[in-house]
Amino acid sequence: MKVKIVNRSAYPTPAYATAQSAGMDLKADIKEPLTLAPLERALVPTGLYIALPEGTEAQVRPRSGLAAKHGISVLNAPGTIDADYRGEIKVILVNLSNESFVVNPGERIAQMVVARYEQVEWDEVELLDETDRGE
Repeated sequence: MKVKIVNRSAYPTPAYATAQSAGMDLKADIKEPLTLAPLERALVPTGLYIALPEGTEAQVRPRSGLAAKHGISVLNAPGTIDADYRGEIKVILVNLSNESFVVNPGERIAQMVVARYEQVEWDEVELLDETDRGE
């Protein structure tokens, strides 16, 4: 799938690390280090703007290494970027650890996965069909 991207960051356009990677790393497009105190959150710019095809979304997810080693996560994980959004991609990072964490310029802060989705049309009924699982 081709996706238009404007890269106004100081870093290369995101790419898949391996042939089987589902996500691409997003980097902090900041001029100087940003310190996140325990339980603090910050909106971190990436310098990236995208135009997704209709019927797709980009999901912004935490990086497992930052989460496991430092307690850094994406607050609204997964964050959704809709196909009609044209603003800069920014990541809401949160420090869930007991120690301050420094985000350095160009640091990999999250990963982005592009996925297809379907919109539903509700069919209101009085009862749902029974299943083995039930309630």
